[in-house]
Amino acid sequence: MDPYLRPDHRERGRRRDKREPPGGNHPIFTALRVLVILLFGTLIVQLVRLQVINGDDYAHRAEINALREVQIPAARGIILDQDGRPLVRNAARYSAAVLPGDLPERGEVGVYSQLERVTGVPMDEIERMVLAGIEANGAFDPVIIKPDIDEETALTLRELEPVVPGLKLLVEPTREYLAGPYLSHVLGYVGPISQDEYEELRDQGYLIQDYTGKSGVELTYESVLRGRPGKKLIEVDALGRELKVISERRPLDGTNLVLTIDLDLQKMVQDTLQEFTAEGDNAAAIVMDIDSGDILAMVSLPGFDNNAFSGPLSDDDLAAIVEGPGKPLVNHALAERYPPGSTFKTIVGAAALQEGIAYTGTTITSRGYITVENEYDPNVVTPFYDWSALGTLDFYDGIAMSSNIYFYYLAGGKADEGFPGLGEARVAKYARAFGLGAPTGIDLPGESAGLVPDAQWKEETFGDPWFLGDTYNFGIGQGYLSATPLQIITAVSAIGNGGKVVRPHLLREVQDSHGNVLQRFEKSVRGVVPVEPEYLQIVKEAMRESVTRGVAQNAAVPDLEVAGKTGTAEFGPARLGSQETHGWFVGFAPYDEPEVAVVVFFQRGSGGSDAAPAGSKILDYYFHGPRLAQKTEDGE
Repeated sequence: MDPYLRPDHRERGRRRDKREPPGGNHPIFTALRVLVILLFGTLIVQLVRLQVINGDDYAHRAEINALREVQIPAARGIILDQDGRPLVRNAARYSAAVLPGDLPERGEVGVYSQLERVTGVPMDEIERMVLAGIEANGAFDPVIIKPDIDEETALTLRELEPVVPGLKLLVEPTREYLAGPYLSHVLGYVGPISQDEYEELRDQGYLIQDYTGKSGVELTYESVLRGRPGKKLIEVDALGRELKVISERRPLDGTNLVLTIDLDLQKMVQDTLQEFTAEGDNAAAIVMDIDSGDILAMVSLPGFDNNAFSGPLSDDDLAAIVEGPGKPLVNHALAERYPPGSTFKTIVGAAALQEGIAYTGTTITSRGYITVENEYDPNVVTPFYDWSALGTLDFYDGIAMSSNIYFYYLAGGKADEGFPGLGEARVAKYARAFGLGAPTGIDLPGESAGLVPDAQWKEETFGDPWFLGDTYNFGIGQGYLSATPLQIITAVSAIGNGGKVVRPHLLREVQDSHGNVLQRFEKSVRGVVPVEPEYLQIVKEAMRESVTRGVAQNAAVPDLEVAGKTGTAEFGPARLGSQETHGWFVGFAPYDEPEVAVVVFFQRGSGGSDAAPAGSKILDYYFHGPRLAQKTEDGE
């Protein structure tokens, strides 16, 4: 012990050594210690949540955000007419979209706000569409917020895209139809994939924002025109921005289609139909190569502009097209059936010759009508009228003058005169042999099969027996019988080409983008009619006389031998003792060696005064118009 240290000093030193460091019990330091413990506790809980509870999910998202597969769309093939003139053109279409997987966590409101400012789509609607898109297709399929935006809006979005996570500008090809309404039913149009279609097509590489063929050639040859999209694997940053391409498979562009259509002829046929058609009424016309089945022109009225479906289309605009008078979206040349009227007499005449019911010298007298007793009540007598009292007629006269009574006899007979007639079963048999009652197989969607009735069909459909009067109406192309203009032209073409029922078609060949031919269409014959060539020749001669001296004289063309048959078919309820009529003309030329056939149909009109002159103008143009001049220049 230090002798100089006083005892009281030593005692105070011992007491000081037992105390805590200065300030050790201050409340501030106690609070700091508690805060540090809480922070570390929170960090530990968060680490457990990230790594244990949600570890797999975040690892998967991190992987997706690092590497991403992106589809590269292929250029859709173009469509050309038979002379190589483009009928469609590919253009660009811009859409504002959101990629949900790239949206910042709890920061999507800012992205939606930017989109609302640029596109005008309300934020709540954007949020609804994004949530619906995630539920339907996942977080990494783009959700289109506003399709078909203008170029100025697209430029603004392109500038924002690198700095606004999740915002995407989609640039996709669209179709421009260069002939507009002239080829709307032939070419059809493309449109966005519906959710139901997407479920079926996603395995074929389609994306929800893709467009696909909806009608016409665009639909029939969708797989050929679309091509094969490419893919690339890219590395992206946390904002979804592309950093580098890991691998890439280039797209294979769609192949091009060359059609059998002659654009100039197509335009002329449509213009001709419009001269004879009241607004809103249906009309159709077809020009076909009589031997190969090449469709050179096909027109249906009323039409529509298929370019309307290549851009924004409001519900009102769509309703105006869909609900317009005359059903503009329907191709009346092949999708709707009508009573063929007297054009059907050509088939009944061929059947009667083949079955020995008639020969060229068979004479029947038309006094304007015949009467038929009811099979169950002789006191009930029904008159069946001719269009006039035509007198005594042979086979050529019967067709040339289109006598109803002549064909009542051929189809149903006249028992009290000992004339047997074909009967409904044989009329139906030959109708089907000429291709009626079944689709022609043309390479367009929506074709109607038409209807060839018989006794069994009537019993099954109505529960009623077949009467003689049904056979009479059947024999003149009325009653239950119905056919499309396309069926009528293929049936009558068999008379002109020696008996072949050809399959009509629109595709001539498939080409690659350099014009190399990949595939040519091969002529297809569906069947041969069971009629001897000599009898077909007789019907053909009678059709020629119909134009030279009969009811089809308005179909005559100077310096061209035309064979044809008119038809005026009644339809609808009787008013003031008469019914409205459909007008038909079907024929071919030149008579000796037929090259083309033509059919013209008017919903309201007559065969002789409307359809026949329209057919004449079409044939005159084909043989004496620009085509003939071009052939002369080419030395053909």
